[in-house]
Formats: sequence, C-alpha cells, structure tokens
Amino acid sequence: MSKDKRKKEAEKVKKTTKTLQGIPILNLSAAGADIGDTQHYIAIPDGKGSLKVRVFNSFTADIEEAVNWLKSEGITTVAMECTGVYYLPFYLLLEEAGIEPYLVNARHVKNVTGRKKDDTDAMWIQRLHSCGLLQKSFQPDNDFRTLRTYVRQRKGLITRCSDEARRMQKSLEQMNIKIHTVISDLLGKTGMQIVKAIISGNFNPGELAKLRDPRIKATEQEVFKSLQGLWEDEYVFTLRQAYNTYQFYQQQIKECEEMIHEQLIKQIAKVSQGDITIDPPIVEKKTKPRKNQFSKPITPLLKKIAGVDLCKIPGLNEVSILEFIAETGIDTTKWHSYKHFSAWLNLVPNTKITGGKIISSRMVKKKNIAGQTLRMGASSLYGNKTAMGDYHRRMSAKYGGKGAALASAHKMSRIIYKMLSDRVEFDSNMLFDADQKYREKKIKHLEKVLAQLKKAS
Repeated sequence: MSKDKRKKEAEKVKKTTKTLQGIPILNLSAAGADIGDTQHYIAIPDGKGSLKVRVFNSFTADIEEAVNWLKSEGITTVAMECTGVYYLPFYLLLEEAGIEPYLVNARHVKNVTGRKKDDTDAMWIQRLHSCGLLQKSFQPDNDFRTLRTYVRQRKGLITRCSDEARRMQKSLEQMNIKIHTVISDLLGKTGMQIVKAIISGNFNPGELAKLRDPRIKATEQEVFKSLQGLWEDEYVFTLRQAYNTYQFYQQQIKECEEMIHEQLIKQIAKVSQGDITIDPPIVEKKTKPRKNQFSKPITPLLKKIAGVDLCKIPGLNEVSILEFIAETGIDTTKWHSYKHFSAWLNLVPNTKITGGKIISSRMVKKKNIAGQTLRMGASSLYGNKTAMGDYHRRMSAKYGGKGAALASAHKMSRIIYKMLSDRVEFDSNMLFDADQKYREKKIKHLEKVLAQLKKAS
C-alpha cells in the first residue's frame, strides 16, 4: 500500500472516531449481539476505543461458553436483536449469570445505510446500547413465561379443533348430509352422536334421527330428511379421520388445562409464601362447561395471584383474563404509567406530528395477543347493561364498530392497570361518575341549543 493511500485511510479512521465521540458513552460494559439460528455474533468494547466481535454457534455448550466469556470480560448488560425465538436460551442463561439482557425491537436498531453483515449489526447494536439509545422489550417473569407457554398451546389446540370441525362438516356436505343446517352446533350432543354413529357404519336415517336430543328445535322428520345422503366410502373415511383428530385435540386440551392449573397453584404458593388454600374451595362444575371453557373454575386462582378479581370487568371472563395476564403478568411497574401500558398493548393511535400538524394517526400493525384479547372482550359490550356498555354504544355511534372496540379496550386496559397497581377491586362507580359527567355536559349543550332556537323564533 502506498504512503498516500495509507494517509487517506488514516484520515478516514480519524474522522469516524471524531464523529462517534460526539455521542456520550453511558455504559462502558455493554455488549451487542445479533442472534441467529446457527450463529450468534457478539460485540464488546476492547478497552482501546474500538470493538471486537466473536462468533459462537447456537448449541447449548457454545452459548454457555459465550456467557462465561462475557462474564470474564466484565460485561454487565447485553442488547440482542432477534427475529425469532432463537434468543430465549441465550436470554435465560444471561439472566442466570447476573447479566442484564436487553431484547430490543429490530426496528429500533436498524443499521445505517451500507453493507448488511451480522458482525457490523452486532457492533452497531453495541454502539447504540452503550450510548443508552435502546429500550428493552417487555419480557414476563419466568413463572408467567411458563404459564404463557401453556396458555398459548391451549389456544392453538382450540384453533386446530375448529379446523377439524370444519373438515367434518365438509365431509358431511360432500355426502349431502345436511344435519348441520337443522341443528345449531355440529359439536353439540346430537351432532357428535350422529357423527359417531356414521363412522361406526350406521347409515340408516331412521336410526340416526332417533339420536336427536329432545331439546332440539328441529322436528324428528326434519332431522330424518337431513340425514338422507350419498354414503361414499372415501367421504366416510375423511369424516372418521377428522373426528378422531378432533377427539385427540380435545384430550390434549384437557392435559393442557391440568398443566395450567398446576402452574397457577405453584404461582399462588410463591405469592402466598406456601399457602395454597383457596376460599371458597374449587369444585368441579356440575354441568358440562361451555365450549372452550375450563372444566374447573379458575377465577379463584386468578384472584389469588393478582390480588383482585379482574373477571368482574364487563366483557371479560376467566379465560380472557387468564390469556391476558399470561402475556403481561401482574407487575405493572414494568411500564411507567397506564399510558405506556395502553401503548404497549397497541390500543392507542400512533400519532405523528410535524410542523405542528398531525400527518398520521394510524394504528401500528403489530401482533399483541393481550391487546387482541381486550378488543375481543370489548366487541361483546354492545348489549351490556352496565356503564361500560353505555360507553361502548356511545363510541359505536361516534366511531363505528372497530373504533368502539378499540376505545372500549383502551378503557379496559386503564381499569386493569389501576386495579393491579393499586390493588383495588373493580367498582362500577368509576365508570358511573364519568358517564354522569358526560350526561351533564350533554344536557348543558342541549339547553344551550334550545335557548338559541327560542331566541331565533
């Protein structure tokens, strides 16, 4: 390399160093990691003003080696970017080692324009983290992470059950069996008895119609006509496989519910210092639980863990509350205020202002299971007779169905934050006071309009 070329390269390094020094370094013991499926790139400061990068494989022994190396280098915090679930083993081992892990949003660490490489990504993440420019993504505690895994598994199994139910209905339709048009639910007592009889080889419409439950509104003659079809072997075969798969998933759901129940008991023991007594004691439901509901009531367990009964909030039941706290936990101190909590749930508009003008207020397109749970609960409030229902109907008239669900879910999130942070039970008077103020304001407005009309006449 010639002298002139070396001089130019040295000038480039000096300029780069001068630019980076303009950002104050707040944490000298911070590391950055780019997490992948097969390799992890980790960048740490070398103590001489630059960075060094090491590459580790994603096997457990290699991750343990990486954590030990970080400890020996005096690293106290690691920011990591990952677009999948590959981060979890590294994250958990860092926690065990006493190193604070930062799981950051990939949008927040987007590299500057230039070549895209894993090692440069790790260096860029380390630079941002050492300057305090990265925010930690929310991660639940280990107990709630375990609960979340079970709850998500149960929810996925319920979705697969729905798929198999549609396959059963398709097979019946291909045989021109119209039983699903005369009964409300194919998965009910009558529907499942008829399907079970069909796959066992009973194709007699008269005998199948006798399986009709007396509570069915359709007459026996209507049921008989709906069961006259074309009994093709291939469609009976697909019906049998869909039915068996459905029953298999139902058994897995029961096993999943048992694990959820055990996990809730473990968390109660930790919260109550070993006391797992529930008042009143939990007993099996006398009647068959409604579709997708638990066979045992879990409301007392959720109340014991949270310290308050969140199931009293209109529009939410024990299943939706379980799904919610499995995603968020019960520690509200992880958010600065209820505003941050609602924003994390994606229940507020992403307002963008420039030049003093709002240029956009669209919602961010991101998947937040806890926020979706509140939206689904809020969608059922239109016929609710409480103050929450009044608010939802008012918002529905103003913004439409989607806007009302979003506004009501936002109000639910504020109520949940208040209940969990202050350990206060739900009181409908909170909503009643706000509703009363709205009514008084509306009365004053109408009186003003009436006065103007009288004056004009």
